[in-house]
Amino acid sequence: MNLSPDNKIAGILAPLFGLRSEDDLGIGDVAVLRQFIDWAAEIGFKLVQLLPINEMGHDNSPYNAISAIAIEPTTLHLAPGSPEDLTRDDYESALADVDLTKLRRGAVKYGAVKKLKRRLLEKAFANFSAHAAEDRQSKFRNFCHEESAWLDDYAFFRALMEENAESEAWDKWPAEHRHVESARARLERQSPEKKKQFHDREDFFRYVQWIANEQWSAIKSYGEACGVALMGDIPFGVNYYSADVFARPDEFALDWCGGAPPESHFKDDQFTQKWGQNWGIPLFRWDVMRHRNFDWWRQRVRSIRRSFHLFRIDHVLGFYRIYAFPWRPQQNKKFLPLEWNQMLERTGGRAPHFHPRDDSSPNNCEANRHEGEECLRAVLEESGDARVIGEDLGTVPDYVRPSLRSLGMAGFKIPQWEFYHGRVTPGAEYERLSVATYATHDHKPTRALWEEAFEHPTSTSDQARDELEKIATFARFTRASDQIDFERDFYPAAMEALFKSESWIAIVMITDLLARKYRFNIPGTAASSNWVRRMQRSVAQLRSSRKERARMQLIRALLTKTGRL
Repeated sequence: MNLSPDNKIAGILAPLFGLRSEDDLGIGDVAVLRQFIDWAAEIGFKLVQLLPINEMGHDNSPYNAISAIAIEPTTLHLAPGSPEDLTRDDYESALADVDLTKLRRGAVKYGAVKKLKRRLLEKAFANFSAHAAEDRQSKFRNFCHEESAWLDDYAFFRALMEENAESEAWDKWPAEHRHVESARARLERQSPEKKKQFHDREDFFRYVQWIANEQWSAIKSYGEACGVALMGDIPFGVNYYSADVFARPDEFALDWCGGAPPESHFKDDQFTQKWGQNWGIPLFRWDVMRHRNFDWWRQRVRSIRRSFHLFRIDHVLGFYRIYAFPWRPQQNKKFLPLEWNQMLERTGGRAPHFHPRDDSSPNNCEANRHEGEECLRAVLEESGDARVIGEDLGTVPDYVRPSLRSLGMAGFKIPQWEFYHGRVTPGAEYERLSVATYATHDHKPTRALWEEAFEHPTSTSDQARDELEKIATFARFTRASDQIDFERDFYPAAMEALFKSESWIAIVMITDLLARKYRFNIPGTAASSNWVRRMQRSVAQLRSSRKERARMQLIRALLTKTGRL
């Protein structure tokens, strides 16, 4: 595959959990991804972008993982022989009381899906422990040894979670469990039988990660064989309740939460407009990380390289400075109605601010730039031949994008946001070292903007209409008549303009590609609809649909016309 920025390509962004197949277990997995890669290759796309695949906590957000490295078990394909320790009898017995039709219908039912996949993995692990050949046992031991720097802490944390009703909230565990040192000391005081039981559970969680590593390495190789690169995603932060924070607390400032400053763009979120986005991630103690040669970040990069050909760093601005809140997200509702002085009274004088410093002076800007580049160079050193992309959206200081370019990192171009001095930037003026897209997982699909602006007006219709007008200007779209149809008229023009841009990669969100209006996430909220939405059709149905085949023929023709095929 040619992933040089000299070679313009196009890709599809799709949340893995949202993909369907006829025989999945209620959630998208690597087997569905294989089908999706085939479909993408047939159309002419050279890249598939995914959201983070790290193991999720109780909120099921891929951006709030309980491990910065461990892979989410629900992404695994579990069927007879996959993994090879899983027999047909075990598979059928595990599914005997499961209503698969109900499980597959509608949104992801995480509780049931996780329970089922855990049951299957338990059966596979039992067979592995009892019957696996020595060469396979040896491969597992080698994996455990090579990944011990993070895997041992993770397995210990997961076994402790299991003892605490699967809760990751370590600060609510019994006192002896709340700190890694006291928890390990407590384990040493247990009877040999209890210690063996605990170590067996640790090995189970190691086994799951070994299987995950094998399956994701295999799907990466499959993508290569099809000429389709896989693009991963590293969230800037990690869950407060994570194995990383539990095992390495001195590398995190736990009394502050990272997020983003107030943003008027998100009209449907009052807190974001007034106070910003409070993600709840602990701040990094960069001085400690720097002293350790950024080994935690290096581990993250080595891990993602095994599964992906290139990767995006979500909120790369955080390397330069991050907006910090002195309260956790659970308290957001209490702070929403407060004025600034009332907030200060509640926090004891601590206010939201940029950390480690704001950009209010040239000296501050230079210090932020210098320190940010130092951290990012460690990431780039570890990335090897994997290309790195920085998600540089939001409130972006003037020095960030030149800094990213100097490091050889592509940034993002959202055409409707590339509006300066009263002018929409034409795609021909985009830097080659950039990624162009109309929507990420956080944005409303273009079809949703269209409906909001023209078909079913809402309180945010003016904003939707403004964004569409900017896209129309970018696409040089002009009204042929008063009867404009989205799919017939606007869609082809918008797609051609995106592909025609000078950006190295043009990415289309799956909802934009299929002209759908639903969303996978609404930023700044903990809505029950976040991270659960699935595609209405399976990948096979998309391939066989006459309407979708016609749409994909159009896309392939546009990719050919614009030199991205």
